[in-house]
Amino acid sequence: MSLLAVRPQATLHVDLGAVTDNVRTIKARTAGEVMAVVKADGFGHGQVDVARAALAGGATRLGVTSIDEARPLRAAGLTQRVLSWLNPVDADFAGAVALDIELGVPGIEHLQAVAGTAPGARIHLQLDTGMGRDGAEPAAWDALCRAARRAELDGLVRVAGVMGHLPCADRPGHRANAAGRDRFAWGLRTARAAGLRPADHHLAATAATLSDPRSHHTMSRIGAGLVGIDESQTVHLRPALTLTAPLVTVRNVPAGTGVGYGHTWTAPRATRLGLIPVGYADGLPRLASGRAEVWVAGARRPVAGRISMDMTVVDLGRDAPVAIGDAVTVFGPGLHGEPTTAQWARWAETLEHEIVTGLSARLHRRSAP
Repeated sequence: MSLLAVRPQATLHVDLGAVTDNVRTIKARTAGEVMAVVKADGFGHGQVDVARAALAGGATRLGVTSIDEARPLRAAGLTQRVLSWLNPVDADFAGAVALDIELGVPGIEHLQAVAGTAPGARIHLQLDTGMGRDGAEPAAWDALCRAARRAELDGLVRVAGVMGHLPCADRPGHRANAAGRDRFAWGLRTARAAGLRPADHHLAATAATLSDPRSHHTMSRIGAGLVGIDESQTVHLRPALTLTAPLVTVRNVPAGTGVGYGHTWTAPRATRLGLIPVGYADGLPRLASGRAEVWVAGARRPVAGRISMDMTVVDLGRDAPVAIGDAVTVFGPGLHGEPTTAQWARWAETLEHEIVTGLSARLHRRSAP
């Protein structure tokens, strides 16, 4: 391979100790179990590593969306209970049961598919508690509970849990959350009236677990909080990601030099420009162009021009003590002044979840306990 074909290395550093600490912090705020939701490759941090770190912090179960997301956990030797709750009606439910994966059931069609192809499955009935997306509509809930009870009596399924999700948990006082709590309580009463005795009741995700004790039941599902994201902004959690990249080139340019596609940025003075080998194909949002900053040589420096597919230009300033090969911190925990993923999210007019889950697989990853 030609040396020219080797891409300079941008590295994503994953602090697994932060994941463990975050679980401990969250677990201290609830009496119930903690399910570590490691969907989307552990929120972009590495699914199996994040799962192990979360279990070390006191999580007792694991959650994912699809059955395919659950398989690597079993392949890695993790034996804890795993719940998968977002699958098409023709998913490989038999394969899931063979791997001892529990299944979310949002309606009669899924119940029939599971009962018909995967006898003995442990299921969690999903109630729509105000999201208007996943889960059975309230009008269909009683029929679903009664059908699940019949399937249970026939030995086809075991109803292990009832689950819901709050729509506005990042705003603890929002009236939709109170309505969601009430609907979930009604859903549990309805399930019991149908003869079901689910041991697991889970409504709260990260924000509700941290800010709304009234939403706590026997278990909370923690996803974003594992990696340091708390939309309710009520508790200090530790961000677990740092992205660094080397300066590939450094050049002096005169005032008036245009940079990047469209020359959306022009040097207002003589300055030095640095090029780092990371761009929107790596997960940096292009919308952050003209707003974002990075950390280099002990100071924040602005991104100059549009973020490109593979590269980003930084205005280093006229006198920055930098050289080719020096490390640039694109984002990190913010402990030394570097930007955080939360700030990148604001610059891109999005949320942290999108930043961390959008990071490309081509970034070199390095995890540390």
